[in-house]
Amino acid sequence: MSSETLAQILDLARWAPSGDNTQPWRFEIVNDLQVRVHGYDTRDHVLYDFDGHPSHIAHGALLETLRIAATGFGLLATWTVASEGDHRAPVYTVQLTPVAGLARDPLFDSIQNRIVQRRPMQTVPLTVAQRIALISAAGGDYEVQLFETTKERWQMASLLWRSAKIRLICPEAYPVHKSVIEWGARFSKDRIPEEAVGVDPVTARLMKWVMQSWSRVDFFNRYLMGTIAPRLQLDLLPGLRCAAHVLVLPLQAPTKLEDWVRLGMAVQRLWLTATQQGLHLQPQMTPVIFRWYARAGRRFSSDASLVDASLAVASDFERLVGSQPADPFGFFARVGTCRMPVSRSIRRDVVELMKERNDS
Repeated sequence: MSSETLAQILDLARWAPSGDNTQPWRFEIVNDLQVRVHGYDTRDHVLYDFDGHPSHIAHGALLETLRIAATGFGLLATWTVASEGDHRAPVYTVQLTPVAGLARDPLFDSIQNRIVQRRPMQTVPLTVAQRIALISAAGGDYEVQLFETTKERWQMASLLWRSAKIRLICPEAYPVHKSVIEWGARFSKDRIPEEAVGVDPVTARLMKWVMQSWSRVDFFNRYLMGTIAPRLQLDLLPGLRCAAHVLVLPLQAPTKLEDWVRLGMAVQRLWLTATQQGLHLQPQMTPVIFRWYARAGRRFSSDASLVDASLAVASDFERLVGSQPADPFGFFARVGTCRMPVSRSIRRDVVELMKERNDS
């Protein structure tokens, strides 16, 4: 295999999803058949990266995308991981092995077509084929639940509405919200472009002005109902306007780094399968992440009322899906059909994702 082939594989792998387009990985080429992926997480400055697990899920999505991409070149990709302590900087060694007659993975063509759709979709019901494909996509270690009826979509939209208020009035979340949007952009290499956020232009301009300082955000939220427009456009209406909400439940609670990585691999298979089936998908991880905090007994904010609110959201979430407090939740999203978005997060070029020799 040539170095050019490896470059093509990495060029496809980099399209894997990550929270707010952080791309928490860097590549190190060992030789033409081996690459090291240096992972990292954002837990120290991102409220939503609970113990680094969302980043670990993203690492899994990258590894699965790399595996699928490699099949297009007749190569079998396998990985091992070396990590210490709380897994802030795991190193994944990916070995590529030529295999005669290896079939190209059916999800190969969906790698670059996969995209986030944050705006309302059509409420056209899932077909039987789409339903079966989604339920089976994650694999035998996971249960996939679908919530499709009008009542179920309304219940999930209401849950998202409440979860979004916690997100928007939480002072610890403000630095994340301020930094992740690239204002005035249709495409962004390392953030979310303004046009892909999912709000109308007037709301976007107001958000840009308000988010310049926490004092403005707090004032608007307290006295001018500042959360109403974004929650309506980003949570309630999209939650109603979709074909279904999808919840991925691990059959065994993740306890090791590899468990979270394999969850990410399953999530990427689900997402690529949705794309293959002509569907768009939007992750809805906020209620899952607040539930992780709640069930771990962890305070994520100095505002005690938000901690109490997260416990209430967690309990209602469990009631809606028929789960117990100890049951693990892995991934939550909505799916549906719509026109292809004209704006999206793109990715850093492969050369920008290469690990420098002097990197720590």
